[in-house]
Amino acid sequence: MSNCLLPEQIDNRYRGRALAIWILCPLVVVKLLQGANVAGLLGTGRSRQILESVDRAPVSEFPLEAASHLVFLFAAWGLWVFLFGLLGIVVLFRYRAMIPLLFMILVIEQAGRKALSSVHLGSPFWSVSGSVANLINWAFLLAAGVGLLLSLSRGKEPTAPA
Repeated sequence: MSNCLLPEQIDNRYRGRALAIWILCPLVVVKLLQGANVAGLLGTGRSRQILESVDRAPVSEFPLEAASHLVFLFAAWGLWVFLFGLLGIVVLFRYRAMIPLLFMILVIEQAGRKALSSVHLGSPFWSVSGSVANLINWAFLLAAGVGLLLSLSRGKEPTAPA
């Protein structure tokens, strides 16, 4: 398994199931768009609006300086998500041997954020509240987990696009 996650050579020869690629494609596109949106690359002021509406953070109740720092940290995280989406595109088109590693990073990031919210926000890890952000996070975690398992299982033959 470690040979699949960390192959000796990073090339375009993918060794897992083809279905994993089809799962990864929309995850990468959504991460790219999500990151651009949260980072404010699709319009100024979007970071604060998303924090208040989707994530239900009471930003307007914070002192101005604290609210500014919170919005900045959220936008900076969005920039990371955007860059991760760009990395996913590179992996899909040029370095497919990294697909299992990309899935592993997605699983760790999604599960890690759920764990951190349990520690810092006191929300239960297994919470399935009806908030849009929570439902999106669970869907990503499930899809990334399934994709990871599929990418680690051997397909018929290694594939490389022509």
